[in-house]
Amino acid sequence: MTSKEEIKQKEQQLLEMTKAFCSKKLNEEYAQLCEKLIKKMGRKRDVPFQRGKLEIWAAAVIQAIGSINFLFDKSFEPYLSTDEINQYFGTKNSTVSSKAREIKEMFRLQYYDPEFSTKSMTDSNPFNNMVVVNGMIVPLDILPENLQQEVKAARARGEDIEFYTE
Repeated sequence: MTSKEEIKQKEQQLLEMTKAFCSKKLNEEYAQLCEKLIKKMGRKRDVPFQRGKLEIWAAAVIQAIGSINFLFDKSFEPYLSTDEINQYFGTKNSTVSSKAREIKEMFRLQYYDPEFSTKSMTDSNPFNNMVVVNGMIVPLDILPENLQQEVKAARARGEDIEFYTE
């Protein structure tokens, strides 16, 4: 059993490792997303990183965040390969991929995740311009202007909205 102090110490080490990597290879936004994810992991009843090498967990956190933000797609900026992450941390791709998948499943991370997407991913989310009317997804711009404004205001407050008509 690992004590709370040991877990906090490991969490701090993970934060430092991912921040150093993001400063060198990515950007501040990725560093913040990694920090948010690590802190969320640290609040779990069974803290995942209390076992195993921290280098593997650091690489897995970056890979999990990167995979939902198209980091490994050359047509997106920033771009980075999984090999670069593994080379930096001295880890094996199969091990890191397995841990990254575990993290993604644990927190149900997916593309356009509202909590762990970069600003550019959030802005380019194709569902931003969609709304549910009578259980069907329709383009926002087909609604009357007053309803479009209502949807935009609700989303600005962090709410989602559905419409039902008779």
